[in-house]
Amino acid sequence: MEQVEMTALEREEYEAFKAEREKKRREQQRKEQLRQYAEMVDEEVATTIPQLREVSDMLRQVKETVFGNFKTILAMKAEITGVRTDSQFSHTFTNSDGTFRLILGVNTLDGYRDTVEDGIAMVKGYIESQARDDATKALVNAVLRLLSRDSQGNIKASRVLQLRKMAEESGDERFLEGVRIIEASYQPTVSKKFIRAQYKDDEGAWRPIPLGMTDVN
Repeated sequence: MEQVEMTALEREEYEAFKAEREKKRREQQRKEQLRQYAEMVDEEVATTIPQLREVSDMLRQVKETVFGNFKTILAMKAEITGVRTDSQFSHTFTNSDGTFRLILGVNTLDGYRDTVEDGIAMVKGYIESQARDDATKALVNAVLRLLSRDSQGNIKASRVLQLRKMAEESGDERFLEGVRIIEASYQPTVSKKFIRAQYKDDEGAWRPIPLGMTDVN
């Protein structure tokens, strides 16, 4: 077989041609891989979404059933004890042998009526009048921190409890009245209902029963 000798220029052009051909082959291969990837994603999403919708619908139905059943139980409890449960945000139910526990409740967002401003002004007026030395200035700063607002412009309800304790310790009626006004202005907003289920393990510790995708290992 006759061999063809190439000049240096021809060799260079031939190598460039092979490199370009290989580049196009790889680009085509990548396009095909991306197409196959997209098909796999489409297939799996189409399979998974109906399954998750079914699980979601089942959870919703169970949640509605549980709250409906325990609504009757709560009504019976109120009738027996004579204590209304309307203002209670969560209820805990434990079986007789203490092995299972259910917590039903609603999540709330802190909120206040406009009268809260009067209470805050009264507390600030009292507390600022007490700033006489380093010790009382530290108390003033502590109270003002408790009165600081969150990103929604509200005071945390847990901080009001601390304010109440400080007011009672001070014994000052002006301070106490300001805190009472703040407490009376509290108007939380109900967000979502929740159910937490727990069981007691062999060591007597309460363990959660996962009810959400993020909770299941």
